[in-house]
Amino acid sequence: MDYMQKVSEMLAEKFDEIPLANVVTFGCAQNENDSEKIRGLLYKLGYSMTDSLEKSDIVIYNTCAIRENAELKIFGNIGKLKALKAANPYMIVAVCGCMVMQPHIVDKIKKSYPFVDIVFGVNALELLPQLIYSCYSENKKQILSPQERTQIVENTPMLRSAKPKASISIMFGCDNFCSYCIVPYVRGRERSRKPENILREFRQLVAEGYKDITLLGQNVNSYGKNLEEKVDFADLLALLCTVPGDYVIHFMSSHPKDINKKVIDTIRDNPKISRQIHLPVQSGNDRILKLMNRRYTIRQYLDIIDYAKQQIPGVTFSSDIIVGFPGETFEEYLDTEELVKKVRFTQLFTYIYSKRNGTKAAEMEDNISHEEKAKWLNRLIKIQQDIVFEHLDSYTGKTVKALVEEKHGDMYTARLENTFLAKFASDTDFSGEFVNLKITGKRGTALTAELIK
Repeated sequence: MDYMQKVSEMLAEKFDEIPLANVVTFGCAQNENDSEKIRGLLYKLGYSMTDSLEKSDIVIYNTCAIRENAELKIFGNIGKLKALKAANPYMIVAVCGCMVMQPHIVDKIKKSYPFVDIVFGVNALELLPQLIYSCYSENKKQILSPQERTQIVENTPMLRSAKPKASISIMFGCDNFCSYCIVPYVRGRERSRKPENILREFRQLVAEGYKDITLLGQNVNSYGKNLEEKVDFADLLALLCTVPGDYVIHFMSSHPKDINKKVIDTIRDNPKISRQIHLPVQSGNDRILKLMNRRYTIRQYLDIIDYAKQQIPGVTFSSDIIVGFPGETFEEYLDTEELVKKVRFTQLFTYIYSKRNGTKAAEMEDNISHEEKAKWLNRLIKIQQDIVFEHLDSYTGKTVKALVEEKHGDMYTARLENTFLAKFASDTDFSGEFVNLKITGKRGTALTAELIK
């Protein structure tokens, strides 16, 4: 708080007008949640937000390390700031997030991007006011080395994106160490927030009118393992559902080895929890899953899918899949196709395997060409597209509840629980509200509907 006061006074002296800040987010929902905290800090310091890089007095790139292509893209974007920095010497250029939790990345920024003023990792967000103050007052770069943290900082101010959606981080880090994943190395080990702090934030969001609230964690199903009190993820879901209001709760991501019948039963018993479950499977073959260190079999995965379908009417699933893992054969890939056809996901996030230095998979022999992997991916995308179209056709004539997200003239776009979009006409503005719709058909990958008043 001392540094926030100092920076506020310094900005008032340095700038004739309100200084502008631009926070650019790369990567996952957790990164976007971090960016909302960064924007909250900047707003408290006296900055106003802008989408214009050219007009910005501070630019912060919140980076992602999940894939090599993401890092290359981010470096390209950082490089473009060199000319803007030269034209505006008072501009601060900062890089934060997962990417700079890797020492070799910090070294590269120091060497190849000397115009970058501030570097800080995912465990140092609340230090931003101090870093800005030191950067201005000492006229010196503030480059923090990657640091681990066990404690959780609460009550960081947040400047959230527009309603009706919001997210809450319920835990940080990951203990799973999947062989392809860099996350445990950059975000650290699992740390769960206390349920009373989550409940307080959740109550505030509902009171402010947020309707679609997503609980975030690298593996939400292991929530509570490091807490002194005996509470698990199902308990947390049930606790949040006691808050009065009109809202829906989503959560991501779930690990198939940790999701259990108690979580499924809690979803069944609480209509405020979405009937769409994101359950990343990654592969449909047991040998590949073992190489990935996923610690479940396809039979175990299908057992929890089957149990959920028995207990929760209308439940649907989305998932993540990696194609072309080192050593994967075409026959093993075909097992993934069969799984997709069996589960019939409503949404699928598919990726070609990307090597991440520092992970065990990076040391495995990979003799499959990128061209071959791309062919497999295209096959899978086509299969999933056909399944989605069949899902859409099945909705014709049904009445559904949906949350209105966008308005274009007298046409509105609303999102169903399973992320499908429906478009309808209305004379009344229902932006940010739940509506009941009768589905009349589909147009492309969206449903058409009539408003039930």
